[in-house]
Amino acid sequence: MNKGKVLLSALALGIVSGSVIAADQSEGFIEGSSLNIINRNFYFNRDFRNGQSSPLGNGYSEEWAQAVIAEFNSGFTNGTIGFGVDAFAMLGLKLDSGGGRSGAGGSVDLLTYDSNGRPESSYSKVGGALKARFRDTEIKVGDVFPQTPVVYAGDYRLLPQSFRGLSIVSTDVNNLIMQAGRLHSMNQPNTSDLDGEFTTWYAGSVDSPWIAYFGGDYEVSDNVNVSLYTSRLKDAWDQHYAGMTFTYPLADNLTLISGLNYYKAVDEGRELLGRFDNDIYSGNVGLQLGHHTITVAIQRNSGDDDFDYLRQSGSIYLDNSIQYSDFNSPKENSKQIRYDLDMAAFGFPGLNLMTRYIQGRGANYSGANDVYVRRDGNGVPLTDQKRWERNVEASYVVQAGDAKGLTFRLRQATTRATEFESDLDEVRLIVEYPFEIF
Repeated sequence: MNKGKVLLSALALGIVSGSVIAADQSEGFIEGSSLNIINRNFYFNRDFRNGQSSPLGNGYSEEWAQAVIAEFNSGFTNGTIGFGVDAFAMLGLKLDSGGGRSGAGGSVDLLTYDSNGRPESSYSKVGGALKARFRDTEIKVGDVFPQTPVVYAGDYRLLPQSFRGLSIVSTDVNNLIMQAGRLHSMNQPNTSDLDGEFTTWYAGSVDSPWIAYFGGDYEVSDNVNVSLYTSRLKDAWDQHYAGMTFTYPLADNLTLISGLNYYKAVDEGRELLGRFDNDIYSGNVGLQLGHHTITVAIQRNSGDDDFDYLRQSGSIYLDNSIQYSDFNSPKENSKQIRYDLDMAAFGFPGLNLMTRYIQGRGANYSGANDVYVRRDGNGVPLTDQKRWERNVEASYVVQAGDAKGLTFRLRQATTRATEFESDLDEVRLIVEYPFEIF
């Protein structure tokens, strides 16, 4: 994966896929423009049942904040190659929190903090990207939001995460979406710095100059989709992903659903995260009967180290990576059962309920490298670790009227574990109101 090689290959595919120069299909720079604003209100409470991970020893973290997220996307100029620009401005405001309640646990991260760990009253992000389009291939340079199984800009906190670099998306081939990118920095959701260093969930910051990715999603048929992706975090890891989803109607009101996810992760270059060779997979199968869906899933990490990924990103397409836990510790086996209910059948369109339970066993750090190993109080690597997590979620989207699109989401999590994880109860309430300016 030489510098730029993957990107040039992807661009060439988009160009070669049409042997005849495309006719002008641009809608125009101004005519194709849009400006959207999202108002997001986010309350987050994490209660550590054993009182751990709290600056003042009170055993819980609590943050409440408001966000305004404005996104402008231009159309493309007329011509065989069209040009445009994307831009965003985001503002996060503290509504309630304090030095004794903010940041405990290390991953609440709604707000930005001062040198004493106290939440700032506000923070903001302003950025953008230049873009060009030929046929159905689009290139962006600047602040980008990739969404792939190996690099994914997460939007799970107050403000979205972004990366800085170059990205390519091509849909020139029927039923195939190809993506590639080379990124030199990443942004954390609770910071204003759009040129931050690469940081992973389990190993922390990494002195890596870039991450590159390449792959695609192919719709084999109306029932089958497959995905293949690869990425390199320079001097840290190579990650490869393969996935599949399958649906099959068994009767008029009964559908079989299933999916598989697999990652291969190995050390690379200077081995900044130590030596490792991990295989982790998950699979699910379920039945959708009218407005009811029941799903079961299994997951296993056969490697000796945690399966790691970029912090606050969504680049972990595994069934048992859920609200708090990822169930991705070395040698860990986990099982899930999940139930979803669409309340439209009971006269409440827009209301959906979900609950799931996951149990993990067998986590073993005896073979982990020095970066990922977890030890007991005597310095001995932890073995035979266990945990479970239960999630309950209710979401509602207003269907009509002046408040159409207003969304409420209430999420609750309870997790209990042996020495390697925290015992906690967690509540998140997220209210969003999007509206389109033009």
